[in-house]
Amino acid sequence: MQEAITQQLKAVQQASRDIVTLNDAAINCLLLDLADSIPAHQELILDANRKDLDRMDQTDPMYDRLLLSESRLEAIAGDIRNVATLPSPLDLILEQRTLQNGLELKKVSVPIGVIGIIYEARPNVTFDVFALCLKSGNATVLKGGSDAMYSNVAIVDLIHTVLKKHAINPDTLYLLPSEREAAAVMLNAVGFIDMIIPRGSQKLIDFVRNNAKVPVIETGAGIVHTYFDKSGDLNIGQQIIFNAKTRRPSVCNALDTLLIHQERLEDLAELVEPLAAKQVVLFGDETAYVKLHGTYPDALLHLAEPEHFGTEFLSLNMSVKTVASLEEALEHIAHYSSRHSEAIIADDPEAKEIFFKRVDAAVVYANTSTAFTDGAQFGLGAEIGISTQKLHARGPMALKELTTYKWIIEGNGQTRP
Repeated sequence: MQEAITQQLKAVQQASRDIVTLNDAAINCLLLDLADSIPAHQELILDANRKDLDRMDQTDPMYDRLLLSESRLEAIAGDIRNVATLPSPLDLILEQRTLQNGLELKKVSVPIGVIGIIYEARPNVTFDVFALCLKSGNATVLKGGSDAMYSNVAIVDLIHTVLKKHAINPDTLYLLPSEREAAAVMLNAVGFIDMIIPRGSQKLIDFVRNNAKVPVIETGAGIVHTYFDKSGDLNIGQQIIFNAKTRRPSVCNALDTLLIHQERLEDLAELVEPLAAKQVVLFGDETAYVKLHGTYPDALLHLAEPEHFGTEFLSLNMSVKTVASLEEALEHIAHYSSRHSEAIIADDPEAKEIFFKRVDAAVVYANTSTAFTDGAQFGLGAEIGISTQKLHARGPMALKELTTYKWIIEGNGQTRP
């Protein structure tokens, strides 16, 4: 298997050198054609997706991520069209100057080269990644999970068909075999893959970080908190908490832990009341549990154990922690956060400003839902992931984050003394 994959990676590397010559108009034309082709191939993709769904327990939090539908495919096509409308991130002059010796210097944005994505049961990622990588001039190597094997193969087949139609090398996109052994080859493909981005659980991210020789950008895992300050607006807080927890509980920007100032405990029952209609299970610390007992449904209320804090639930579960101060809330977040998305609900400008400065996360919110951590919502088009680290890129990784730069120097015979 290793030799076959290595040969294919060499072909991808060659394709990456070819696609840098494509102009933006040609790329946009292909992306629009791909978006238009999705409805015609919809049944093939959905049939493949049903094969994957049949192998997964419907109670598994990953089931919703795996699920494709007509409406979701329409949304994916819309995201691809949106990417096609975005300005190219390539050949931008980031810096320019002329030295005293007459040398003309330009710092210009260029593709990274070959980007590898390793991800779990999220077949929409296959479309998103290809669109963003092609638009930014990169070739793509995908390693999807076995849970989405049939879906990913069907999607890649469609993309290859469109690439060939536009006379673009189909090696621009390579889907690795679903076997685990293929992941090991990918993580060690120094010289063939320039950067790897894991998308999925903390377990997957840790595995990639600990085993990769290729540079890695960490994305995905979100242990998300919302702190309800003593100055918070009850109606706003109720809406935000409901949206952040229940909109799509299986995604990384969903709320995991509600922190509430002890001076607002009398409002806790009303703050979480709408969650019961969605069958959200609450794990409250002792203080919160006592306050909610008798008001929140008994079947949905439990006393929190230590493991309920610092957990990415990816389900309709949420923990509740009482804090004595903003400082205690900040300490809790610093201890448990995955540095993805964190929020405060407060009217006090000073509390918000302290929260903005002290919280170390890729995206920090005040008085709005963490569900907005998404490249499309930021006006960036479909994103390739949410980077939770600090080098190269942080937050939604869209087109600009998939480029690097090089210096271009022009002279007229200068030599260095």
